[in-house]
Amino acid sequence: MPKQITDADRDLLGELGVDTAPEKSKKLSAREERIIAGFEEIERFVEDQGRLPQHGDDGDIFERLYAVRLDQLRDSKECREVLQSIDSRGLLDTEAKADLTVAEAEELTDEALLASLGVGTDLESDVTQLTHVRSRQEIKAAEEIAQRTPCQDFDDFKPIFAKVQHELETGIRQTLKYQDNAEINQGDLFIVEGQKVMVADMDEPFVSDYGRPDRRLRVVYDNATESDLLLRSLQRALNRDKASRRITTPDLGPLFSDTEEADDLRTGYIYVLRSNSDDPFISEHRSAIHKIGVTTGDVKKRVANAKKDPTYLLADVEIVASFKLSGINPRKLEALLQKFFSSARLEVELQDRFGIPVKPREWFLVPLGVIEETIEKIKEGTIEQFRYEPETATLTRS
Repeated sequence: MPKQITDADRDLLGELGVDTAPEKSKKLSAREERIIAGFEEIERFVEDQGRLPQHGDDGDIFERLYAVRLDQLRDSKECREVLQSIDSRGLLDTEAKADLTVAEAEELTDEALLASLGVGTDLESDVTQLTHVRSRQEIKAAEEIAQRTPCQDFDDFKPIFAKVQHELETGIRQTLKYQDNAEINQGDLFIVEGQKVMVADMDEPFVSDYGRPDRRLRVVYDNATESDLLLRSLQRALNRDKASRRITTPDLGPLFSDTEEADDLRTGYIYVLRSNSDDPFISEHRSAIHKIGVTTGDVKKRVANAKKDPTYLLADVEIVASFKLSGINPRKLEALLQKFFSSARLEVELQDRFGIPVKPREWFLVPLGVIEETIEKIKEGTIEQFRYEPETATLTRS
């Protein structure tokens, strides 16, 4: 955390001639607001499409407008000065300018483009008069909705949404707060802007012009519309909506509670232990052998007498990780984790102090990082889409 400047510091800086008064934020003029708003529409196009807007008759009206506008912004010294500090992608760099002849540039003004489509307008060609540009607030409120079209095969999805609603009402499914930029997979269900959303299909992944991985989605909404958003666009919509939720699968729903107790009452801990046993096999693979368990009490007290208990391999243990649970059924979660890693269960037999053979069932040959990754998948509600591969010690998509 940055150290705060004290009065003594300010006095010293004053003696050195350093002005410590906070810099006042500059108020933008209406024209500067219009310039920025117009540039942000171009940035949004580039973010969604992964490329610069292009000139040409085969492009839609908005792409052609954005292409002309970008040319005008680049050619205006005033606009470049206004936008310099926010041009994180370097769109104003003339080297990035799309090929365009002088004649085309003169002909494809905003007014000429709209007129060629039979749309009357009184727009001025000056880029600072962007009267057709929506305010930034309007853009943020409508950018996703504007891309929706009627879902022609909604009859196939309608019973799915009805079933999901019934399962939410009966507690078979639950909703979890969406984590910023969390993973999105085909078949995932969300609530965004008060509507249920299903990721019906995903195209092959690609890398945008700016080196960012992305993919095109078919997203179906419960109001019988759909859109072909990019994955990053859906993530932005979920991030922007503070009330957005992920809808869990039926198998995972009961594990989670929608709200925590007022005093953040714990229902237990997931704990991960590492054995200090001197058994040759355990010693050789110590860093990858872990016990996964859940307790409603204190983890340290739970393992205090580990060396006397066959459950802990008759040796002291090290607590390498623990995760607080709140509003979660600890036994169900423990069963889920142990079932998920069952293919990597450590087969070992020990004798207790009475000579009775004991086979501990909670030890697994799984690296700690994979256990942590699995718990994150459970939080996200996507664990059913993965399986553990003992041969490679990794999670792979089912």
